[in-house]
Amino acid sequence: MPEKKYILTAIEAKQKLRRMSLEIAESLSGLEGPLFLIGVQNSGMVIANELGGLLMPYLKKSVKILSVSLNKQSPDKVELSELVDLNGANIILIDDVTNSGKTLLYALKPLLDAHPKTIQTLVMVERMHKLFPVKPDFVGLSISTTVEEHIQVETINGAITGAYVV
Repeated sequence: MPEKKYILTAIEAKQKLRRMSLEIAESLSGLEGPLFLIGVQNSGMVIANELGGLLMPYLKKSVKILSVSLNKQSPDKVELSELVDLNGANIILIDDVTNSGKTLLYALKPLLDAHPKTIQTLVMVERMHKLFPVKPDFVGLSISTTVEEHIQVETINGAITGAYVV
């Protein structure tokens, strides 16, 4: 197994989450409607849960956390964890790493049908190998890698413990 080259520690990940929570609060300032943090299963949900807690002191609106699941090899079936009315809502779609942009693009598809007020995207690590026109609105760390390298965000017990290149 290749050696892990860490690009984020748990402390650095927490700092980036705090920064992104402030950026989110600022971007939503003055907007009406509920906020939905929708995490792509599995690591995206960990990030959504951590962000939800960090956002509470800054927002005067309710924050609802949902998950979206899809099979990355056959992404035509996308499911939200529960049926909710997203009409007029503010949505932040969250994933751990964006590479080609394909996962975020497919996860966006059913959200667009719900007629939300806004949709923004957030990733902990952004790679620079886009094949689809997806640019995250909030990014923890942007990194250039080779096409052969992969980024893994580590989570233990619902917390980010680091991110590394393999």
